[in-house]
Amino acid sequence: MKLIFEKSKKGAGRLNVADFSGSTLPSPFVPKDLRREEPIPLPEVSEVELVRHYLKLSQENYGVDSGFYPLGSCTMKYNPKINEEVASIREFTELHPLQPEFTTQGALRLMWELAQYLKEISGMDEVSLQPAAGAQGELTGMLVSQAYFREKGEERPIMLVPDSAHGTNPASASVSGFKVKEVKSDNRGLVTVQAIREVVESLGEDKIAGIMLTNPNTLGIFEKEISAVSKYLHGIGALLYYDGANLNPLLAYARPADMGFDIVHFNLHKTFSTPHGGGGPGAGPIGVTKSLAPFLPSPILRKGENGKFEFFSPEKSIGRMKFFYGNFLILVRAYAYIRTLGAAGLKRVAENAVLNANYIQERLKEAYVIPYYQRCMHEFVLSCKKYKVNYGITARDIAKKLLDNGVHAPTIYFPLIVEEAMMIEPTETESKERLDEFCELMLSFSKAIETDPEEFRKIRNLKSYGFDEVDAARNPVVKWSPEEDN
Repeated sequence: MKLIFEKSKKGAGRLNVADFSGSTLPSPFVPKDLRREEPIPLPEVSEVELVRHYLKLSQENYGVDSGFYPLGSCTMKYNPKINEEVASIREFTELHPLQPEFTTQGALRLMWELAQYLKEISGMDEVSLQPAAGAQGELTGMLVSQAYFREKGEERPIMLVPDSAHGTNPASASVSGFKVKEVKSDNRGLVTVQAIREVVESLGEDKIAGIMLTNPNTLGIFEKEISAVSKYLHGIGALLYYDGANLNPLLAYARPADMGFDIVHFNLHKTFSTPHGGGGPGAGPIGVTKSLAPFLPSPILRKGENGKFEFFSPEKSIGRMKFFYGNFLILVRAYAYIRTLGAAGLKRVAENAVLNANYIQERLKEAYVIPYYQRCMHEFVLSCKKYKVNYGITARDIAKKLLDNGVHAPTIYFPLIVEEAMMIEPTETESKERLDEFCELMLSFSKAIETDPEEFRKIRNLKSYGFDEVDAARNPVVKWSPEEDN
């Protein structure tokens, strides 16, 4: 598809309705004293061509509203439109962050009630809605941990992270000032007390600040030794951080606090159906136990004795993670989702998420290798290694062919402990018919590769893209300039 600059033609920008009507609109529109001395090299296209160009671009996008999106470990569930309707209420959209608190009591009540729901779901004692994304929630948790140990006069420089962890875990720990030490998973894909003990004893108990865990983990497996892990780490004075990325299958069944976690961040875009990223404001609330509550970022909401909702600063707060609550409409969407479903509905979410993942795993287990095969939770990881070794067909090739067939590709090459990995998470919102369509597609790929790999390559046209994806990722060119137009 051509760039808008490539469609530009001298004078084409004047072929608009206003020109046909003989309108005498002022031209140029910008006052003389505000004009640039040299004209900006903008493309010249007619209004209709401009509209068609950007409409076509929007149709090239793929989202959860377009089709199946089994993006493992990044729960891409459907965003119910009732959430959008509620978030578009004028009294919400026209709020200003500097309004007096007495004029925003309805919005503050919504935020306070959302925090109460998150406390109940996680078992935590206090929740801050301030972090603007899951990764910022992680960073906030690490900074709270730093402040906690600093207050106790303890220098604990090391944060443990499993080898199957999300990449943001070691990044957040490192950015906050911790040194990261990896803990190896066993042959079941699980973290064990023994593995943790060996690392701790090699470094010294008093050096360990804690561990960052996702449960179920990135392989989609529930960490069976979590209670023992919690007991051991608490015994040496360390903390447990819960990465809430995989909370979806546990709703109403298990709570991080009951497993022994001290800190948890929530990905509202994963578990509670708010839109994913896209450059806009997100939300990654953080919950903590009572001993860590004084260190949460400021300000936090509370309900006063007079029934009014107000902000206050925790006693030993780490300060602000960002100004204001510009992600308020994301919080509205999550609130609407929880209120719509209720406790019974959230429980069904967990049940269906687990059922769907296990259904696909069972259908694909003969055609693809599943290195850590067992009853999974919300996702599982298969390996395309045998197709690479025997036929030269990689996980990337299969992922690209899924894209060609109208299915968003699952996450590939992650977690790193699985060769030629493909991580599949169907979520609870997909029907059996849709799951069967995906399974039939994956099975057809397997049969085609084993029957005639050359034909698979030809149909796929694997080598025709003509660019180096690794170089494109490492050295992106994100702007157009005239000298590059050739």
